Amino acid sequence: MTEDLSPAERYAAARERAVEQATALAGFREMYEFGLDPFQIEACRALEAGKGVLVAAPTGSGKTIVGEFAVHLALLQGKKCFYTTPIKALSNQKYADLSRRYGADKVGLLTGDNSVNSDAPVVVMTTEVLRNMLYSGSQSLLNLGYVVMDEVHYLSDRFRGAVWEEVIIHLQESVTLVSLSATVSNAEEFGDWLDTVRGDTQVIVSEHRPVPLFQHVLAGRRMYDLFEEGEGRRKAVNPDLTRMARMEASRSYNPRERRKGKMIREADRERERRQRSRIWTPGRPEVIDRLDSEGLLPAITFIFSRAACEAAVQQCLHAGLRLNDDDARMKVREIVEERTAAIPDEDLHVLGYYEWLEGLERGIAAHHAGMLPTFKEVVEELFVRGLVRAVFATETLALGINMPARSVVLEKLVKWNGEQHADITPGEYTQLTGRAGRRGIDVEGHAVVLWQRAMSPEHLAGLAGTRTYPLRSSFKPSYNMAVNLVEQFGRHRSRELLETSFAQFQADKSVVGISRQVQKNEEGLEGYKASMTCHLGDFDEYARLRRELKDRETELAKQGVNQRRAAAAAALEKLKPGDVIHVPTGKYAGLALVLDPGIPAGRVNGHRGFEHQDGPRPLVLTAERQVKRLAAMDFPVPVETLERMRIPKSFNARSPQSRRDLASALRTKAGHIVPERHRKGRAPAADDREIARLRTELRAHPCHGCDEREDHARWAERYHRLRRDTVQLERRIEGRTNTIARTFDRIVALLSEMDYLRGDEVTEHGKRLARLYGELDLLASECLREGVWEGLSPAELAACVSALVFEARVSDDALAPKLPSGKAKASLGEMVRIWGRLDALEEEFKINQAEGVGQREPDLGFAWAAYMWASGKGLDEVLREAEMPAGDFVRWCKQVIDVLGQISAAAPREGSTVAKNARKAVDELLRGVVAYSSVG
Repeated sequence: MTEDLSPAERYAAARERAVEQATALAGFREMYEFGLDPFQIEACRALEAGKGVLVAAPTGSGKTIVGEFAVHLALLQGKKCFYTTPIKALSNQKYADLSRRYGADKVGLLTGDNSVNSDAPVVVMTTEVLRNMLYSGSQSLLNLGYVVMDEVHYLSDRFRGAVWEEVIIHLQESVTLVSLSATVSNAEEFGDWLDTVRGDTQVIVSEHRPVPLFQHVLAGRRMYDLFEEGEGRRKAVNPDLTRMARMEASRSYNPRERRKGKMIREADRERERRQRSRIWTPGRPEVIDRLDSEGLLPAITFIFSRAACEAAVQQCLHAGLRLNDDDARMKVREIVEERTAAIPDEDLHVLGYYEWLEGLERGIAAHHAGMLPTFKEVVEELFVRGLVRAVFATETLALGINMPARSVVLEKLVKWNGEQHADITPGEYTQLTGRAGRRGIDVEGHAVVLWQRAMSPEHLAGLAGTRTYPLRSSFKPSYNMAVNLVEQFGRHRSRELLETSFAQFQADKSVVGISRQVQKNEEGLEGYKASMTCHLGDFDEYARLRRELKDRETELAKQGVNQRRAAAAAALEKLKPGDVIHVPTGKYAGLALVLDPGIPAGRVNGHRGFEHQDGPRPLVLTAERQVKRLAAMDFPVPVETLERMRIPKSFNARSPQSRRDLASALRTKAGHIVPERHRKGRAPAADDREIARLRTELRAHPCHGCDEREDHARWAERYHRLRRDTVQLERRIEGRTNTIARTFDRIVALLSEMDYLRGDEVTEHGKRLARLYGELDLLASECLREGVWEGLSPAELAACVSALVFEARVSDDALAPKLPSGKAKASLGEMVRIWGRLDALEEEFKINQAEGVGQREPDLGFAWAAYMWASGKGLDEVLREAEMPAGDFVRWCKQVIDVLGQISAAAPREGSTVAKNARKAVDELLRGVVAYSSVG
């Protein structure tokens, strides 16, 4: 109390309050109804002191307050502030928030789709927009004082992460950087790098959640706490869950055992029934109903499948769930009709509007990338207003806009990562469950995981207990980046700049640990060498002979395998349509009819030159009515034609009836034929002179007669393995230093070969490439250079440009994509030919796509849909032909529009129709659902 202070202490406290009141932070705090947290105050004070800041804190903790303080400081100081976000949805949301606070005249918006008041002192934009400004030397950068990078942990994203590093490296030194990140375990390392490239940067890490999170497991009718109640940081797993998992693993009842004649007592069966009655995975309607009764709604249920999200809504509707009363239903209908008023009636039916509206009126909705952006925005608005209380979402929602809930439900702890089903990581678990608990509304948040068979409570506790994940750079130089850097800084300075990247910073730090391991290995090698010493002779020489013998035997075995593969490939090349064959192994083993031998002159369905690398890939109809493109691995031995059949001209591989009829004819024609078994020949090693020589030398060596020979040999093998590992570590050390700069050198060498660069000079071709951003920047530039798109109509140009952006979610090897005929088809073929030439050049210059550098093959899968839409076809027809959800269709159209805009700016102005037709194509694509979707 002030009464207990001495006069001097009271005077000092009054002075301190007066100083505090004079700061910008004091005025900023008065703008908020709630008090700021300690980490927010610390970050704001550092900003006001002129330092850059990195703020790492959990989702929902209020990191953006620090970004808003940077906006406040910029306006006070008469400077500009750019607020960058990773996705357009976040940009739109932040623009709306800042406009309400500071007035629409002071805030602008710049995304790929929208440009609103772009000369305002505060501009919200996607990170790519700022990167493009930096490379083009935009006038908008004048008087820029602050840049806020929201969700800076996107820097780890392998597709887009490089953009964040480009911005951080290239911003003027006078700009203060505010980096806002989720809680990462190496924030200090990231802060050290920021300190190196940006100057004085203060790292503020907060692991405190403003709303405590409680973890649960829902099994059967009961909700179990994941952890036991107790003090201390290390919490014990609930023993009920551990017991339940053990009990499920040791269930005695097994129907197979019963069939074998094993008797199971009635008491055992009764115990089994009781266990089953307690442990099951509740259905989706049951889960929502249970959460509602416990007062745990609103809830987001994460399901790692778009189709399953839609199915979950339908299951809840069929179960009769109603989470809204009549007043809420009326409000929902009013908002929905207002937000969708611009959508034509004929499109509403195609988009599933009425089924979607029924779910919303009951307070239930799905949220995923396949939905129309307008529909997603409505779901988000209704959820925030409390008019939708149960949302079934894919994990993209966890990385997106501000949409907190009281509870988060995870159906499974496994998701498809594009290659396989894999366990979710602690970082992903933290990101997903971080949505639970609304600050200022909920006293506590709840994360609920549904019980699944073979679930490990200990594994779940590990996910829940590991609160952070490391930030890893995904930075790689690109062709566009190279020409922009050389144009601004020259080659030498550009190389130095790239060596300051976070990727190189991490690589250099990792070398320290590897060097220590090399030293340990060298000490171990000395010990192994002493143990393998033989009194009869040089055991190192004897061990070398043994290795050479083993290597020669392995080499001959490989040669035998390669010869068999070559023979099998030669046999495949002789196949013709109508040949009946026997597939010897693999998933589709058995009788099959060749529809297409799979030896095309050019590209086939996204496969990078398989005709040269993997051999022919015949398309066959199996006796089980499946049409599949087989690979060389399905034919370990040469295949023989058993019979010939005529394939009807009317045969359609897409038609189940057509496949059924032809498969039936196949079985009738050749079902009785038994293929001959392949006989193995004499092993090559039996007649090899080199093997005979090595065996003779081995037997003649003095160490061959040593009683402890095998003991020495074991130590020699350990020595050899450790020596090999040490050499590999030394190569890693050599490879990790200057890795980014070496990749840059290879890219510059290729661009110089193609006349995009001449020393430090950027040619006209290079200046065109500098305006083209995207994964296939060099391919787009070469198409402009060679006039591939000249004379195309706007719709045909849209079809061709779609191949530069589209990537199929799931590759379909069986059937080639449908393409527009005429000039568009010829141009698409020419694009593939140019890509083949670039691919060969990249191989020559050692530019490796596996490392994230270089040009992937263009995907023609969206060309037909883009052509139809740009030709004015209706939404129903286009979506049916494209076999694609409306949200995906809109997103790909927006990306095609973005690249068309770049092409119109980069294309020659004189003697070319491309720039004019690119602008026309944009106008023709930007209609209907694409035009009225404000978020791409």
